[in-house]
Amino acid sequence: MSFDGVVTRAISHELQETITPGRIIKIYQPTQTELIFTIRSQGKNHSLLLSAHPSYARMHLTQEKYQNPKEPPMFCMLLRKHLVGGFIESIEQVDMERIIRISVRSKDEIGDEKTKTFIVEIMGKHSNLILVEEEREMILDCIKHVSPAQNSYRTLLPGHSYKLPPDQGKHNPVNLDSDTFIRKLDFNAGKLDKQVMNVCMGFSPMIAKELVYRAGLGSSERYRQTFEEIQTTLRNHDYAPQIFRGQKEQFYVLPLYSKQEEIEHYSSVSEMLDAYYSGKAERDRVKQQAGDLARFLKNERDKNERKIKKHYETLEKAENAFEYQKYGELLTAHMHLVKQGDKAVTVVDYYDPEQSEVTIELNPNRTPSENAQSYFQTYGKMKKSKEVVQHEITKARQEITYLEQLIQQIDSAREEDIEEIREELREEGYVKARPQQKKKKKPQKPQPDQFISSDGTTILVGKNNKQNEYVTTRMANRDDIWLHTKDIPGSHVVIRDSDPGEETLLEAAQLAAYFSKSRSSSSVPVDYTLIRHVKKPNGAKPGFVTYDNQKTLFVTPDEGMVRSLRQNKQTAD
Repeated sequence: MSFDGVVTRAISHELQETITPGRIIKIYQPTQTELIFTIRSQGKNHSLLLSAHPSYARMHLTQEKYQNPKEPPMFCMLLRKHLVGGFIESIEQVDMERIIRISVRSKDEIGDEKTKTFIVEIMGKHSNLILVEEEREMILDCIKHVSPAQNSYRTLLPGHSYKLPPDQGKHNPVNLDSDTFIRKLDFNAGKLDKQVMNVCMGFSPMIAKELVYRAGLGSSERYRQTFEEIQTTLRNHDYAPQIFRGQKEQFYVLPLYSKQEEIEHYSSVSEMLDAYYSGKAERDRVKQQAGDLARFLKNERDKNERKIKKHYETLEKAENAFEYQKYGELLTAHMHLVKQGDKAVTVVDYYDPEQSEVTIELNPNRTPSENAQSYFQTYGKMKKSKEVVQHEITKARQEITYLEQLIQQIDSAREEDIEEIREELREEGYVKARPQQKKKKKPQKPQPDQFISSDGTTILVGKNNKQNEYVTTRMANRDDIWLHTKDIPGSHVVIRDSDPGEETLLEAAQLAAYFSKSRSSSSVPVDYTLIRHVKKPNGAKPGFVTYDNQKTLFVTPDEGMVRSLRQNKQTAD
């Protein structure tokens, strides 16, 4: 993983420089695995994110806004009791491991000063956040409890002594003598990157491969020099935070010459981590929360696609409707040739210019007249079914468009957006309302996303159909600019200006493309027009509108630009 011991060293050093000494003034727990500490240090407030998420465990300062539960969890309440009002005295990494100790001095119930240690363990699915009483090294509580049955080596439960994870017998690369480093390597055994990882504590495959890449096919002396170069960088805290925007997006705090992808540089480790993880953990939570919803919508879409296929089969049969009308008329014209009990009759086809003969099958149990009427009735049914089926195909296509739009909205939804989508599905009759949901609640206004363009103009983005309608029909003025991807499911975007600058228009188009089904595409068509030219037809599905007098821009979605516009809004707030 990218968040190795080197990154842990970089972020712990940065936080030590930035928020110590600092006073903890607020603690929130927005999710089961994440905490937000508001810390007052050096004349301003900082938001410190601490996460034990199994895939996105990390610790850094953040500019992101998190939705907090109405009732704080028990762990959050305990932390408030012991840490709020306390002063952070130090933030230190344990050796070169992915473990950080935050020392907090605070007063207990009777006013005596006590020191607590808040421990952040960043270890994948085993990540944890642990509050320890420093004097006795006793666990007060942790965000994930680990019983003796789960881990025989160490127990993570209140009242137990805190014990570090088992030592893997590796060496701290910051203190490791380069001669010892070389002696530990077997240059004849190959796989030198894995050997480097087995020697150096906190080295991930990323930095181990980089060391081998820099040393190339050189001698042991070249490997010694390369190791000493990296060691000096670590000792001097000479970091270069950067994100590599390749097929697999990665980040690191040291220059990686082995990486050939596009690189984004950042001024701080926290800024880099905040940019990299922005939305990733939330999208993971949304995916879990809305998994049933996404499956339901995809099943409904697939059902409609199967329905269309069957309708086309019916249409294909209906194309022969004229044949039945013709047989009925030919039987009527040649009624004198037909006797009851005949199974078929051959007559002249006067519809054929060459007057060829045609054989018509008959029901022997029917009279000649009844056989003719049967063909006319079949013709009538087929003709009528053709009209009905064409209507049903149109209806099913509209349904698929609507469902595709909802699927796209779930893909880019925030946690608070999901309930609005569920509510819409209940209102439209797709999902049955639960008994407790039938109680009338005070309706809340939709909360669309807001961004600030480069020139300071507000841009509104609907993240679901309720927000789309609210943005377009309630918040926007008649002369505001409205944007939407052309013939592609996506968000309604509104520029709060009737004559925006070219740059603002392009940025709004980028937002429309980014919050659409074509997020990963290039050259996405985006229509724009005045709000006055946007209409919702009577009886249309939520979020569906028609528009005219539009112009079209072609843009390529840029996640970095979206982050920048969001950051502009947060700065303005």
